[in-house]
Amino acid sequence: MGSIPMQRETDTRDSRPSRPHVPSTGRDVRACVRVTLSGDSLAARAARRCVRGALAEWTEQGRPAAEGITDRLADDAVVLVSELVTNAVVHAGTDVELLCRLEYAEESAEGEGTSLLLEVTDHHPARPVQGDSAAPPASTAEYGRGLQLVAGLSESWGITYRTGSKTVWARLPVDGVDVSRELEVYAGEQAAERRLRVAELAPAPGDHGGEWGNRGTLSFLAEASDLLAGQLDEDMVAALAGQLLVPRLADWCAVWLDDEGDRRTAGPADVPRLARVWHSSENRIEELHRTLEKDPPRHQGPPRSGAVPAPWPAEGLGGTTGTALAHRLVVGGRALGTLLVGRAGLRRFPDEVTGLLEDFSRRVALAIGAARQYSRQATISRVLQRGLLPSSVAQVPGLRTALVYEPRDKGLAGGDFYDVFPAGDGRWCFALGDVCGNGPEAAVVTGLARPWLRLLAREGYRVGDVLTRLNQALLDDGMQAAEAAARAVAAAGLPGITGRPVAPTVVSGSPEDSSPARFLSVLYGELVPSDDGVLCTVACAGHPLPLVLDPEGGVRAVAEPQVILGILDDVEYASETFLLGKGETLLCVTDGVTERRDGPRQFDDGDGLAAALATCTGLAADQVAERIRHLVDAFSEVPPDDDLALLVLQAD
Repeated sequence: MGSIPMQRETDTRDSRPSRPHVPSTGRDVRACVRVTLSGDSLAARAARRCVRGALAEWTEQGRPAAEGITDRLADDAVVLVSELVTNAVVHAGTDVELLCRLEYAEESAEGEGTSLLLEVTDHHPARPVQGDSAAPPASTAEYGRGLQLVAGLSESWGITYRTGSKTVWARLPVDGVDVSRELEVYAGEQAAERRLRVAELAPAPGDHGGEWGNRGTLSFLAEASDLLAGQLDEDMVAALAGQLLVPRLADWCAVWLDDEGDRRTAGPADVPRLARVWHSSENRIEELHRTLEKDPPRHQGPPRSGAVPAPWPAEGLGGTTGTALAHRLVVGGRALGTLLVGRAGLRRFPDEVTGLLEDFSRRVALAIGAARQYSRQATISRVLQRGLLPSSVAQVPGLRTALVYEPRDKGLAGGDFYDVFPAGDGRWCFALGDVCGNGPEAAVVTGLARPWLRLLAREGYRVGDVLTRLNQALLDDGMQAAEAAARAVAAAGLPGITGRPVAPTVVSGSPEDSSPARFLSVLYGELVPSDDGVLCTVACAGHPLPLVLDPEGGVRAVAEPQVILGILDDVEYASETFLLGKGETLLCVTDGVTERRDGPRQFDDGDGLAAALATCTGLAADQVAERIRHLVDAFSEVPPDDDLALLVLQAD
């Protein structure tokens, strides 16, 4: 991340630089954590866990000055880093880098004691930090309180601009923390007169004196972020929002969701969908739902997420009176819906509650946006899946076939593919492949490779020649198609299959500068049934070697390794022919099997796959496939980090 930024006073508008940070001179420099987080809705959650875990580890290890790390400091650090990362993700939209470290007295420019330094760096330096003024401008209503929270928690903070990056940093004192200091982030001038505080609406467990205050509001936001960030369904986000708000901040709430249309232009929006209604009394939910559904919220003009007064639905609330606020759910200038909250017996919400609701609605909007993005990706992937994989595999005379295919991201198209198909003249062919990389480029290569294999096989090319021509195609037309797909996605501003923005790839002609999606490992073979079994001709290009299990439990490899496709030009691929005798089993797998990890160990270390196959002696094809799948899954408690495909061919 570079050197520690120059320290400034809390007011970052003062451009006068102070003395630069003094580097460490022999103290415990290991009390430092650096991580890179993807710029999505899960980044803040990961940052909170990282910071809390680092502080706990330093305390347990007895690092210098770690005895000053209290629960209060840990809570403040978690809330602070949550706001810093959220700000970076929302307003920069790039991956972010997090640094957390203990800074000792001799390292500090002021030398005032040990402090906890937090830095969050994004890579969109031209976009200014939001929230560093007393109040956010009207045109940026979706920004919430922004860095006012940081200013209220830290002893000093600042912003450092570098070429290609922007860092927001903050320091928390480790020694002598003033636990009685009250934050004023959400306090309103007339809050005391109305005698209604957030502490009374949402008390913390064991809090009997109303001392929860604004620190409690920040903890509430951190809790809400954790719960909302992991949801991939927008209706579940709406349900969680209601449970978090009622009865802590409101008597009832409702969430309306707009359709997927563009809301950047002025004019009336389509009728939104009432996704969720929640009331502190379950007996009133149904009646309130009917009342609200009659009069959905309508908004004019460009989307803005500030709170606006809303009509009180007296008909659905037994004739009671109160006040209601409508919060637009806006992300990136696009309206996603409306959050409607109400509390009986009030003429207006207190300032501090209104501010908290604004920040809460911002987090709900982020979660809904992430859920919709995931839903779009899943839909696109399902469409791709139908084109990338065959609807069924051909039945080969004299062979029993079993297949296991498990993409890493369930429901999303993976980089592995398979096929078994008739090639004419009494021949059948099979293929098992794995495209390096992911996203639209990998999907295009997968979608092209399988039809090419079928076409070349049916034209009568021999096994080695098929791979030779496929290799040349990947170096020519295939890569151009993949690049065109990536450019189209990038130009449209759409996410890739993995959910992250896709940038166009430039191929300069050398393998080092090429997209990894042009690289394709393939095991390809031809099958000809005979009286003694099945005559198999196979070629393996950068792929795990196929294994044959004989009826006595012996295991042997039946191909030679060759270079992966898409790297070298003018390569001639060779093939090997063998007889798959009656009762013998051919196992073909992708590297999701052989490279399955358990710490530093891989499944195929020490011929682990061959040993696993030897335990399948006497089993039918489908039983062999299921046993290998089970052994691979049980190899580690950690979920698989790659797609898995295996094909079993067993001669009758």
